[in-house]
Amino acid sequence: MLTSRERILTTHVGSMPRPQVVVDQLFAQDRDEDYDQAKFDRVMARAVREVARKQVDAGVDVISDGEMSKISYVTYMRHRFTGFEIADVPRATPQDLDDFPAYKQRLADAGGTPVYHRPIVRNAITIKDLGPLEKDIANLLAAKEAAGAAEAFMNSASPGVVAGFQPNEYYPNKEQYLGALADVLKVEYEKITEAGLILQVDCPDLAMGRHILFRGVDIAAFKKAAWAQVEALNYALENVPADRARLHLCWGNYEGPHHHDVDIAEVMDIVLAAKPQAIQFEASNPRHQHEWRTWAAADIPDDKILIPGALDTTTNFIEHPQLVAERIERYAGIVGRERVIAGTDCGFGTFAGFGAIHPDIAYAKLSSLAEGARIASERLWS
Repeated sequence: MLTSRERILTTHVGSMPRPQVVVDQLFAQDRDEDYDQAKFDRVMARAVREVARKQVDAGVDVISDGEMSKISYVTYMRHRFTGFEIADVPRATPQDLDDFPAYKQRLADAGGTPVYHRPIVRNAITIKDLGPLEKDIANLLAAKEAAGAAEAFMNSASPGVVAGFQPNEYYPNKEQYLGALADVLKVEYEKITEAGLILQVDCPDLAMGRHILFRGVDIAAFKKAAWAQVEALNYALENVPADRARLHLCWGNYEGPHHHDVDIAEVMDIVLAAKPQAIQFEASNPRHQHEWRTWAAADIPDDKILIPGALDTTTNFIEHPQLVAERIERYAGIVGRERVIAGTDCGFGTFAGFGAIHPDIAYAKLSSLAEGARIASERLWS
């Protein structure tokens, strides 16, 4: 994993706004419509090249493919693994939104709720097709080279988030379901890192899962499940060096009250037990910005790297570079300047065709991130 002893590096969580031509292709694929695979591949390759260039132009050091080929960060697996079917099942909603039903309805009326097929497990999970992954890897490597990026990472869902948000009607218990997912995701993780890319494992199950899936139980039950999810993740990562992986912790990338978010203090030990060397987490939004004090008090292993979010990804405010610098310096004071990379709270395009941030503003925010990192670097290395 790229680090620096000279300046603060920059990155982000992964997803970026998809152009409409990409959105159209993804929804045709998701609806199992008859579409031209060759055209789909050309559109994705071109979009990845463009999004890579835009990231580098904005000053991002460690780029991604923007998750161009994925309709969402977690439901893409049905195109790669067997066992998943499309079904009409109720979706769990965040407890904080249920507390304010009028606001929740306003979000829905304004198109604030993404619409996509939800896979459900009704058969054994095995590898179906590695082709989409191999194309993603090839596209990102080519785009990284063309854009001149310092390093590139690729997102992949964690076993826990897949198990948490895709209902299971096949495996007799959660443990076997997690195990089956870990076996197939293990292949994906290893393919990504063997290609020379950094793996980012997206783990909203370790935070957002509390106020959605485990909203009706006590904290002990949630933490027990989270420990099992980390164990499954670590198994899937057994052949991936820790310094080739990073973990993204998330409480939900939506504008809402978030007053039921689990405190980072409750899950800190679980998160630190996960194998990835770097931890990327929300640190800028109004519900979690104060938690730098919890990180400061934590017993963080000497080999861990922190990637705090220095940008909020639910607001179109462009953070002032001086504010970005302050946020970076705060975490540099906790683990040292060489162990901090400036990131974002979450992605800018978690679901294709849906996102709170206007595409042009997303890149302007990344430019402010880069400028804030430059300011922080001048102060930290002066």
